[in-house]
Amino acid sequence: MIRIENVLALLKKDKNFREILSDENYHYNWENVTFTKISYDSRDTDLDTLFFVKGAAFKKEFLEQAVENGLRFYVAENDYEVGIPAIIVTDIKKAMSLLAMEFYGSPQDKLKILAFTGTKGKTTAAYFAYNILKQNHKPAMFSTMNTTLDGQTFFKSQLTTPESLDLFKMMAQAVENGMTHLIMEVSSQAYLTKRVYGLTFDVGVFLNISPDHIGPIEHPTFEDYFFHKRLLMENSRAVVVNSQMDHFQVVKEQVENIPHDIYGKFSDNQITKSQAFSFTATGKLAGDYDIQLIGSFNQENAIAAGLTCLRLGANLSDVQKGIAQTTVPGRMEVLTQVNSAKIFVDYAHNGDSLQKLLDVVLEHQTGQVTLLIGAPGNKGESRRKDFGLLLNHYPGVKVILTADDPNFEDPEKICQEIAQYMTRDYEIIIDREQAIQTAMSKTETASDAVIIAGKGADAYQIVNGQKDPSYLGDLEIAKKYL
Repeated sequence: MIRIENVLALLKKDKNFREILSDENYHYNWENVTFTKISYDSRDTDLDTLFFVKGAAFKKEFLEQAVENGLRFYVAENDYEVGIPAIIVTDIKKAMSLLAMEFYGSPQDKLKILAFTGTKGKTTAAYFAYNILKQNHKPAMFSTMNTTLDGQTFFKSQLTTPESLDLFKMMAQAVENGMTHLIMEVSSQAYLTKRVYGLTFDVGVFLNISPDHIGPIEHPTFEDYFFHKRLLMENSRAVVVNSQMDHFQVVKEQVENIPHDIYGKFSDNQITKSQAFSFTATGKLAGDYDIQLIGSFNQENAIAAGLTCLRLGANLSDVQKGIAQTTVPGRMEVLTQVNSAKIFVDYAHNGDSLQKLLDVVLEHQTGQVTLLIGAPGNKGESRRKDFGLLLNHYPGVKVILTADDPNFEDPEKICQEIAQYMTRDYEIIIDREQAIQTAMSKTETASDAVIIAGKGADAYQIVNGQKDPSYLGDLEIAKKYL
């Protein structure tokens, strides 16, 4: 719960309070009000709710309906003149985050919190950290793939980083469940939309950076994307950074005065010997490691997670056991056909991650490799050019362009946009299940492979703003045609 005087005090301290506007006919002794509920959903309000007006699509009638349901106060950047007091703020998203912290009893102070950011690898690194910490601690995890608040039950998240009201509610539940640590993926969008405003992480990890999420409804430029990624470094007590990442010098200078670990080829913490399912590390993690996820990038993610967990109470034995136990749904999942050809299902959904996926598969599969790839509608539009240009460098790989969460766009047009950058042969099969069946039917030997990229473990297609569950997911459909 939170008292109104605390609401106003927090907003004023953050220089985010402007005024309280109230209808002159509104007679209510609001000085002693206590809110036992907070919400940004106008359908989920009552007499004791503090309601937050957010979003470009918000309509006055939503607020009017909430008032009919008994709502007495709301926080907004504008006065909607609905007959109840409006607490006017300069920035609604900042207000939501700080007030949610207070409402849920500052759960962030009762957990050791580590956060991963990067264009790719966040989920894999989070799973490594989860498996390392669960050896001797009780970690919760907020991940794109799965979220757990008790270490027993897992559910799919709607956002990589939840909205602030949901985030702190989930944190509070994790504390109540006796969790000691929290592993989070923190996207650039989380900082752009201020979902983690005011939150300080015990360790923040910067895995890598490459152009992505650049478009009309995301980041306008790469510079803006990179800036919002780096905000995690400013809001962490200690940091772990990849020395092999692009623009490393910028990040290195930023973290010079923060406790930090550097890993990768240009550091003490590096991999000196690497095989498909094992590697040897030097530095703080010196030793031999077994790993189930193939690819050097997965080994690097394991090193990042290991260094992070050492700072949060894990020991080397925990790190070795955790890395060896880690698998990730939709990340480098491998199936074998009757003819011994391999099927790889992976979430690779931008140019950089697709290149790494192709390179690691081609290292192991020397026969005919077929790639299925698409691009989502209404987001990350720069990926289409990236895919097209990249695939020109792999003339020996057969390419099938297909649908991947087309949303409000025509999937045929999305495929044509990718194709306009290609100077090589390709095939378009819009129906993703048909594309998978076609590719798998053409394998012949154990050295052949099919790569199904982009969706990972998502068991749906996003069409016209809705998740269509009739699509069973890449892995299940591949199993169907084994």
